[in-house]
Amino acid sequence: MGLGVRWTLHGDGRTPAPGAVVRPDERLSWPRTAGLGAQHVVAMFGASFVAPVLMGLDPNLAIMMSGVATVIFLLATRGRVPSYLGCSLSFVGVAAAIRASGGDSAVVTGAVFVVGAALFLAGLAVQRFGARIIHAAMPPVVTGAVVMLIGFNLAPVTASTYWPQDQWTALLVMAFTGLAVVCLRGFWSRIAIFLGLVFGYGLSWVLDRIFGKIHSTVGGPEAVDHWRLDLSGVAKADWVGLPTFHAPAFEWSAILIALPVVIALIAENAGHIKAVGEMTGDPLDDKLGTAIAADGAASMLSTAVGGPPNTTYSENIGVMAATRVYSTAAYWAAAGFALLFGLCPKFGAVVAAIPGGVLGGITVILYGMIGLLGAQIWINGRVDLRNPLNLVPAAAGIIIGVGGVTLRITDTFELGGIALGTVVVITGYHALRYFAPEHLKRQEPLLDAGASAYDHQDGRDTPR
Repeated sequence: MGLGVRWTLHGDGRTPAPGAVVRPDERLSWPRTAGLGAQHVVAMFGASFVAPVLMGLDPNLAIMMSGVATVIFLLATRGRVPSYLGCSLSFVGVAAAIRASGGDSAVVTGAVFVVGAALFLAGLAVQRFGARIIHAAMPPVVTGAVVMLIGFNLAPVTASTYWPQDQWTALLVMAFTGLAVVCLRGFWSRIAIFLGLVFGYGLSWVLDRIFGKIHSTVGGPEAVDHWRLDLSGVAKADWVGLPTFHAPAFEWSAILIALPVVIALIAENAGHIKAVGEMTGDPLDDKLGTAIAADGAASMLSTAVGGPPNTTYSENIGVMAATRVYSTAAYWAAAGFALLFGLCPKFGAVVAAIPGGVLGGITVILYGMIGLLGAQIWINGRVDLRNPLNLVPAAAGIIIGVGGVTLRITDTFELGGIALGTVVVITGYHALRYFAPEHLKRQEPLLDAGASAYDHQDGRDTPR
């Protein structure tokens, strides 16, 4: 079996024919393919820039390892699944929680390495036993609740860390980003976060020129006078150089905080595979386990050298939908560009200089969107929250996760926040289901998006 690195030229190599698409095993001319690769890199820039900064990790290394992760994913799926792997935002709350408890970057990457290993094993299990094991352990009510509590757990980070640094800039960036997401169309709407960052940079520079320094907190509890946009580090940075590497460190308390994110990553991959399969006309259910395992392996490699974890990016699905080009050759080009960016420390310094007020405006929308993806999982899975079997564990877990409730088990060990909320949702649902009367269990077994295909008969969705 080939590795999916040979492509046939589509038509004249310039544009897709009317009504046609460029399939994963096809390509346009190499200059156009390179241009599409650059477009894919721009599409993932917003989240891949913000995520490592919010996690306290090296953005240069994050971009470089996203290119490496994409190569691993393309090889593992034999070129059948056109996808870009970028830094996962699902771990931002985990990183914040670990740092709040005294952990450093090594502890963060160590915890996430274990998550990558768990994701890899989950992928092998799906490959061996089929996608239905996802539903058996994590039905939509569970996955939706866990994704929701992970996203909303981040609210205090925005409220106490970023927003106070420059509230007016945060407000204007939030408004601009919201307008960009809603009002722009096609490719431009897919890079709305990136456009919000650019707007925030420009706005901060203008406000510095007009009003001078701002008096607020920045990286500490005490308010100080500082420039909104400090580019001193950019001037000192080299044009060419390696990013900063470090080895992971492993602590059980941090690992327990991070492990629940496995559920969110499985749900992300399942939905991504389903969406790409529908767009390309190539059913990819047989590749779900491979995709999940490849994502886990790529995250393990990235975190082993000090980088962030990676996941498939929906932003790049938008690029494919807009261009009708699903060629994996474009993703190889994107991976190459990402590797080059990672070798430019000056680029990383620009990313690291993002003003706190700008992050405040971006994260208000970004964190909320992450949380509401959980609601989208409920909608797609037709979860009936009128059923107490669904409502009770989801409600309890979300409040525990968002409110930061803790459970002290011994003098040296406690569960809290995301970890405790996830345990309550999963164990609560399955325990209640065991004891629940039969009439509460009578609902059609629905799978997470991407976990199965359906036949439509008599207005009902029936699993094949």
